[in-house]
Amino acid sequence: MPHYKTHTCGELRKEHAGQTVTLAGWVHRRRDHGGLTFLDLRDRWGITQVVANPELSSGAHRAAQELRNEYVVQVIGMVRPRPAGMENTTIPTGEIELEAHSLQVLNPAKTPPFTINEEANPEELVRLKYRYLDLRRERMARNLQLRHRVVKFIRDFLDERGFLEIETPILFKTTPEGARDYLVPSRVHPGKFFALPQSPQQLKQLLMVAGVERYFQIARCFRDEDQRGDRQAEFTQLDVEMSFVNREDVMGLIEGMFTAMIKELVPERRLLQEPWPRLTYREVMDRYGKDSPDIRFGLELVDISDLAASSGFKVFAEAVARGGTVRGINAKGLGSYSRKQVDELTEFVKQHGAKGLAYLAVEASGEHRSTFAKFLSPATLQTLLERMAAEAGDLLLFVAGQPALALDALSRLRVELGDRLGLRDDRLLGIFWVIDFPFVNWNEEEKRWDPSHHLFTAPMPEDVALLDTDPGAARGQQYDLVCNNYEIGGGSIRIHDRALQEKVFELIGLEREVARQRFGHMLEAFEYGTPPHGGVAPGIDRLLMLLAGEPNIREVIAFPKTQQAADVMAGAPSAVEPKQLEELHISVTRDT
Repeated sequence: MPHYKTHTCGELRKEHAGQTVTLAGWVHRRRDHGGLTFLDLRDRWGITQVVANPELSSGAHRAAQELRNEYVVQVIGMVRPRPAGMENTTIPTGEIELEAHSLQVLNPAKTPPFTINEEANPEELVRLKYRYLDLRRERMARNLQLRHRVVKFIRDFLDERGFLEIETPILFKTTPEGARDYLVPSRVHPGKFFALPQSPQQLKQLLMVAGVERYFQIARCFRDEDQRGDRQAEFTQLDVEMSFVNREDVMGLIEGMFTAMIKELVPERRLLQEPWPRLTYREVMDRYGKDSPDIRFGLELVDISDLAASSGFKVFAEAVARGGTVRGINAKGLGSYSRKQVDELTEFVKQHGAKGLAYLAVEASGEHRSTFAKFLSPATLQTLLERMAAEAGDLLLFVAGQPALALDALSRLRVELGDRLGLRDDRLLGIFWVIDFPFVNWNEEEKRWDPSHHLFTAPMPEDVALLDTDPGAARGQQYDLVCNNYEIGGGSIRIHDRALQEKVFELIGLEREVARQRFGHMLEAFEYGTPPHGGVAPGIDRLLMLLAGEPNIREVIAFPKTQQAADVMAGAPSAVEPKQLEELHISVTRDT
């Protein structure tokens, strides 16, 4: 039986001239010129131009005239150089063409709901409904290939360093401690449920107890959370765990791997800084207003609360008196903004919880346009301008309020200004580590401490005593990996001592019996010689989004869900047969 193809559509070059070959693929484009019919034949590897000449093969020419875009065809013919001056330097096969001797339609195609042979911008729901067609487009095919190369690079890199790739169960125990679990009812055990893993956290720690020492997995994870551009209900992460390490060992491994990966696989992207910066949690919050900022540009936040307290401007002074803060951004060069443009920025911060936006435009004449400058003494105004590093032509923007609100609003405003000023270059990757997070955060609503990372993160050794005296001052041995305004991974050194783990459970208000029910297997394992260990879990989808320069992670996932966590292609989630529910001992009630 003959082969469907002897070569790919991206393989042929001038050295193949004179050879008879067989290609198969999709009709990318068809053109009729002076009796000749030209086809661009496409497969995953590229495009080859095919020429159907009636004088050489009337049958192939007749068949070519009947073709439409996206027909699947097979062509047998002779490779020949293109005529001088007719080469196409934009594609690797542009110096040759295939002279068709035989052409067979393997499968016709209906007209697609959107164009595949050009970079149009179809409506996303249509793309997702016909995802199998969307993935034929060059951009999407390129993203799938990049994903493959990134995962292969990871596997090769870690294999060379003694890591074992080990699969962990998808059906596991529900241990509520963060996002909602996806639950799977058990037919064999009526009324009981498995949970899909939010991460393999407990299992990878148990692999350290097992003596594996160096583990990794390209892990599928599931979280029943509201969707957004950088979050999906099911996602993929690189899961890594190591024994006998400190946090620098773990961070150094990931930094070395990703630095080498970027240089080899996406040389068009450039790292902002090597080695990657390490910034404390307090530092990034003070400078950028969030713990996963974009550090590719300045526009850093400045605290003027001390000046605001006695400024005479009621909005500022009252905010500080109520325990709040006043912070500002120097929007360099935007001093010419009109009142309408400033009002647009005011509406922007209001959408993110701020009550308003105070401003001061620094005029070249030395005068100021401002909502509040008239309330300040000349000395206070001068100190303010110096602290903000203000120059003629700058626009100073301020938010007053409770710290969490003010920082969040200004962090978002900072990114908005970065976009308006063209400061966010997607070719540049501002990757860095955030360290020294608070070990716990106070939950005012429930009057208890919550872990800032997860239940198994270890406190800094020198801060363990603070768990009894001042938990809020203790730091955790955790670290976040951040790039271009996204957290792309996080990890920590884990607790490996049962007594310390039980102390943390008690600190966060987890009753002893509840802890035993949920995590008894972990506590028992810690009594059998558990080594010090730690790990990290970078998100593959977010990393790829940044490497590919895409606006959201759906563009780098083969079959993603919509913003409503639905699969519009297959129609999932869907109703099930009553018999299936009966077998699972489940009854479904619906709101009327």
